[in-house]
Amino acid sequence: MTNLKPFPTDWQTALVLVAHPDDPEYGMAAAVARWTGEGRRVVYALASSGERGIEGMSPAECGPLREAEQRASASIVGVDEVEFWGFPDSDIRNTRELRAKITETIERIAPQVILSLYGGPEWAPGQPNQRDHMEFAAAVLDSYDALVAAGYDEVPAWLFENGPAATHAVDVDEQFEVAVRSLAAHDRYLSVLDPDTPVLDQARAQIDRATAPRDGADGVRTAGFELKRPINM
Repeated sequence: MTNLKPFPTDWQTALVLVAHPDDPEYGMAAAVARWTGEGRRVVYALASSGERGIEGMSPAECGPLREAEQRASASIVGVDEVEFWGFPDSDIRNTRELRAKITETIERIAPQVILSLYGGPEWAPGQPNQRDHMEFAAAVLDSYDALVAAGYDEVPAWLFENGPAATHAVDVDEQFEVAVRSLAAHDRYLSVLDPDTPVLDQARAQIDRATAPRDGADGVRTAGFELKRPINM
């Protein structure tokens, strides 16, 4: 699996913290499918309902639709615990209120692993990250650090971001097709995002990019994660 470290296996519960519906599907879903297939518990918590994410659709109509698509998508990869916090789509900020909700969720779910969004400014030169993602990722890190500083007894052992600077990888060769179906479950969103390309083709192209074999991996597809906490692992 190249020079990346193997993803930890000494855990039972993972908490996926993201900003919008479809965020888990663009890079994490294949790994999630593997973990749930191994009998692990994965919980999704989303800051917003993505209510401003479909052009030409009112937030009142869009939010419930995207929640339904997210629940269907999660179910495909074995996740049946999905919660939405109601923070405003396209205006997510690293506020005290958001940090408090993140902290409450960590304490309630008691995961050993947190999986969050990439918080850097660019995915690659000329490919800027979304402000919602950067603000949310910063809030997750701040909340984790505050738990450590407060001496919380059950701080998750690992906090990873799903981004371009991976330090750890998960073999997802057998989960490729289920990850494609999971992303394709965001049917209405993808059909408006690119009306000229069939939804399944869009999903397959994205998962192909996200899990492309890395140098030296002998053609094995992987999902990559960057360890953010603790940094001495």
